[in-house]
Amino acid sequence: MLELTPKTITERSALRVNPCKSCQPVGALYAALGVRRCMPHSHGSQGCVSYHRTFLTRHFKEPAIAASSSFTEGASVFGGGANLRAAVKNIFDIYDPDIIAVHTTCLSETIGDDLNAYILDMDIPDDKIVVHANTPSYVGSHITGYAGMLSGFIRYLADRRASPNGKTAVFPGFVNPGDIREIKRILHLLGLPVIVFPDQSGVMDAPMSNTYRMYPEGGTSIDDIRSLGGCGRALALGNFACGQPAGDLEEKCKVAYKCLPLPIGMEATDSFVTEAAGSGGVPQELEDERGRLLDLMLDANPYFYNKTLAIFGDPDTVVGLTAFSLELGMRPRYIITGTPGDAFVRQTEALLDKYDVTDAVVKAAADLFELHQWIKNGPVDLLLGTSYGKQIAKAEDIPLVRAGFPVLDRYGHSYMPIVGYQGAMRLAEMMANALMDRYDRDCADEDMDIVM
Repeated sequence: MLELTPKTITERSALRVNPCKSCQPVGALYAALGVRRCMPHSHGSQGCVSYHRTFLTRHFKEPAIAASSSFTEGASVFGGGANLRAAVKNIFDIYDPDIIAVHTTCLSETIGDDLNAYILDMDIPDDKIVVHANTPSYVGSHITGYAGMLSGFIRYLADRRASPNGKTAVFPGFVNPGDIREIKRILHLLGLPVIVFPDQSGVMDAPMSNTYRMYPEGGTSIDDIRSLGGCGRALALGNFACGQPAGDLEEKCKVAYKCLPLPIGMEATDSFVTEAAGSGGVPQELEDERGRLLDLMLDANPYFYNKTLAIFGDPDTVVGLTAFSLELGMRPRYIITGTPGDAFVRQTEALLDKYDVTDAVVKAAADLFELHQWIKNGPVDLLLGTSYGKQIAKAEDIPLVRAGFPVLDRYGHSYMPIVGYQGAMRLAEMMANALMDRYDRDCADEDMDIVM
């Protein structure tokens, strides 16, 4: 089917074909799953939350729990207040979460439902909590919804009068549970007391046991979210997913924050480790990991050097992948995200200027149809991004390395980090192997060798 994508490019200002993003509630639901004993709740129709749950379940291969206000025609006309009140009561009675995190959908936003007023009017048990975030599907992307939901938790729960706790608040970004585990491992090696918020590790990668647990042991506790107001500082990993909530924490609780790129690749991980360590120094274990990464990058350099690639996905992840590909000596040709915002273009172009790459195309609010057209006009050696690039890879016969969100057609990815020095080694291995497999497939018989 995609072989029929035309080579001639027609400029489109409104229409998106095969968007490089999902909608806000997907990100809001994932953010809520990073809070312990939290039930995400979609204020809209059953069809909306079914899609959002399915999208996350296909990526993580784990059940993504969520409830719905189950709008009908009546709620769509007269408002969903009654539906939400009934839903909240039923959820607490039947599923017994400690907290319900409500996010809106395009339907409830369009009719103008006031969730704050609804929640204030509810009879909520004394030991239970309801928070909300506005996440219309027709604005932004799942990254926008993720950031908005985190801000909702901070708005309701972060305590500006919390006692100083000597901890650092760490917002890990829109990443897999395996990435969060790696970030926490690095922080543990540095001996840094932290509150990681949100924390989907132990929730979306909970171990298999003989008993189903609706609320696994993982997630950031409500008490820890309240204690964010007593942290000495905050580190936001990824401006697009975590800049807003970190800024809201500073505004509400006067916790100064620093925004760092996702620690993907050598330089970004160096920045994260250095900033987290402060004056405490870096342990030898991390120094050794860095040295092993550098050794791998040097060993495989002949296969990376001057290879062209297209990178697509979420903005923070794409910026990190772009930086790492440049460190490997590659030349990104097309770099896109579906999330709107000029900041992505500025940040990416600054990276390219640093490495004297002047011929790359960078675009936010882009789609994969246009990316395919660009590749038809100027092919690349490698695709780096989500599973949605596999049709382009097949149509144009280009190797694809899957990274980011979503990866729907492979297993194990959510357990394996791409952040930190060890994550960068995994990325470098996958990218080098894809390029070397292509060389083996295409080379002349006399050039086929066991040792490369």
